[in-house]
Parts: sequence; structure tokens; C-alpha cells
Amino acid sequence: MAEGILEIDDSNFDTEVLQADKPVMVDFWAPWCGPCKAIGPMVEELAGAFGDQVKFAKCNVDENPVTPGKYGIRAIPTLIFFKDGNVSEQITGMAAKSKLEDAINKLL
Repeated sequence: MAEGILEIDDSNFDTEVLQADKPVMVDFWAPWCGPCKAIGPMVEELAGAFGDQVKFAKCNVDENPVTPGKYGIRAIPTLIFFKDGNVSEQITGMAAKSKLEDAINKLL
């Protein structure tokens, strides 16, 4: 896992995301997913740029089926942006870095 990006699972999701003291971006992914691999470096760059203001996390949907089910995730990658424990925005599929930056800026 890249520096500054937390690996979360069904057991620590509530604590790390919903009760976080700052906004959180969660990348729902799987190891076999090509677009997930492609978006990964962008998420790492954003974590480097915004890591002091936003928490970045990844959740492997194969190993943790409960949380993606709770949020109705049917396709990956799906990025969900949380603020104060609530979903602020959701982006599914490959997206431009500028779109991700816009979503982060709305959180701040």
C-alpha cells in the first residue's frame, strides 16, 4: 500500500471512515481490475497533495463484501467521498484526475 493510503476493511470501516475527524476518500477496488490499477497512481498523487486535509483509504471488495454492499457498489473502481460520516460524492469507473480534484475540493 502506498504511503499515506490506509487499507481498510469491513471491521474498521466505521471507525476509520465514518468517525474520521476529517473528510475521507475511499477507493473500492479489486486486484484483478484493470481500471483499478490505472486509477491507483492518481489516488497516490492526490494523497500526496491533499493528505494533510483528507484521509485516503482503499477497500478490497473481494475481501470485504459487507461495506461495498452497504453502499450499493456494483462496479469498480468506485471512489466515495465522505464528509462527517456522510457520502458527499461518488465516482464510478475511470475518471480524470481533475474530476477527482474537484470532488476533493468540494469536501474542503
